Amino acid sequence: MKKIFFIDRDGVINKEIGYLHEIERFVFIDGVIESLQYIQGKGYQIIVITNQSGIGRGLYSIDQFHELNDWMIAYLESKKIYLLDVFYCPHSPEEDCMCRKPKPGLYENAQKRYKIDMANSWSIGDKETDIIAAQKAGVKNTILVRSGHEIDEEQSNADYIFDSLKNIYSIEI
Repeated sequence: MKKIFFIDRDGVINKEIGYLHEIERFVFIDGVIESLQYIQGKGYQIIVITNQSGIGRGLYSIDQFHELNDWMIAYLESKKIYLLDVFYCPHSPEEDCMCRKPKPGLYENAQKRYKIDMANSWSIGDKETDIIAAQKAGVKNTILVRSGHEIDEEQSNADYIFDSLKNIYSIEI
């Protein structure tokens, strides 16, 4: 069974700007490339798990999402970082789907497709909804980062809270 690092995109991998869909506005957060290389070097595969409600809200198209996503994947591959997959929810909050975090659908779909060892996998997000979804899906190790949205550290169920992904070196993974 595979050990996975589930990583939210906006606010964890790239700077949170709200409804990002343009390559020229995509900015990697400082230290992310090295952190992803470190995670991969520890024997984990990486899956991006991302809500993309801008599609459901009509702010950008699914084709625009895929264009940006393909660019990000190619850039990461140029840095020897190989994503296993990207799972995304295109729905608006009003659609009440099963894949929009905090529901666990994206994680469950990934687990079915790749036979993931959820108990020995990790999830990193910048919202408590990322943590809730991962825990509902059986991911035992969770990290909340301050690099995206404002968080309520007192109310968080995350195992660790870091400034950003680059703090991954401070724990044993």
